[in-house]
Amino acid sequence: MDPKLIGGALCVLSLVGVLGLSGASAAGQTYRTPRNVYGAPDLNGVWNNNALTRLQRPAGILPLVVRPADVAAAERKLMTSYSPPSTAANVGGTETEWWDGAHLARIGGAFRTSWLVDPDDGQLPYSAEGKRLAAVFAKAQTESFDGPESRPVAGDRCLLPSWGAMGPVMMNAPYNANYRFVQTRDQIAIMAENNSELRIIRIGAAHLPSQIRTWTGDSIGHWEKDTLVVETTNLRADAPLSQAPFFFTAGARVVERFTRVAPAALKYEFTVADPRIFARAWRAEMAFVATDAPLYEFACHEGNYAMSNVLAGARAAERAQATASVAR
Repeated sequence: MDPKLIGGALCVLSLVGVLGLSGASAAGQTYRTPRNVYGAPDLNGVWNNNALTRLQRPAGILPLVVRPADVAAAERKLMTSYSPPSTAANVGGTETEWWDGAHLARIGGAFRTSWLVDPDDGQLPYSAEGKRLAAVFAKAQTESFDGPESRPVAGDRCLLPSWGAMGPVMMNAPYNANYRFVQTRDQIAIMAENNSELRIIRIGAAHLPSQIRTWTGDSIGHWEKDTLVVETTNLRADAPLSQAPFFFTAGARVVERFTRVAPAALKYEFTVADPRIFARAWRAEMAFVATDAPLYEFACHEGNYAMSNVLAGARAAERAQATASVAR
């Protein structure tokens, strides 16, 4: 889906909706979460998590919370850090798409510069082993051209959402950031617009055996008053599968909390523990806003020659190197 077709509307929705995330509490009102036909808190609908805010914030340049008067300056700093100015030619001409996510998210009445709230420096707490594995993972993502088995399943194969959009945890993509939540008595299905991925949360069920692993893990949910609490284990640790700003090992455990805090606002909290990667567990909070927009078809396979082109390019480079070696 071309982002320019829906970007303007979603940008306005994100700003207005996220500002409304704290509206009820700011007015001193008590919000009563609606119930569905089964008596559970109603999370049905289409929700959007697009924002300039990201999981981490650039080290040392911004606090977690910024004053309203400083928001515009903070947004410029973040935008520059994400996309530094370049003097290189823009291959193919000027980009005309509208990219969503031009504004900071607002949670609990405060403008946030990162989803991470613990650690308070806004940086993932990698262990020494985690840093080593992260370097290996990064190389596998960007320098592994031996064969199709080593290529990412999102961009190259169109099998998973990019940007870690489906998760867990569900990161905010810069476009196609809508999600449809559908509840039954025993399950909640979440459909991501980004690459049309489906995730199913089973309510009150037991975890699958540890040897059964899926791309989005095994998610089991239960209700704590108005909050849906979801524990996910059994994640696949294949490096080419991970598309989030971080990666998992087989021992990872993710706990998510979904709470509807206003008619058009959903608070999404998540804690990640992976002793092999992180020195300690870390916690983050994100804002989702309701939208009337539909989930558009995500066209990815059509005209996607990424894998064949990447592998063909690598073979051509190898031949050129071999020819140069013989010539010397």
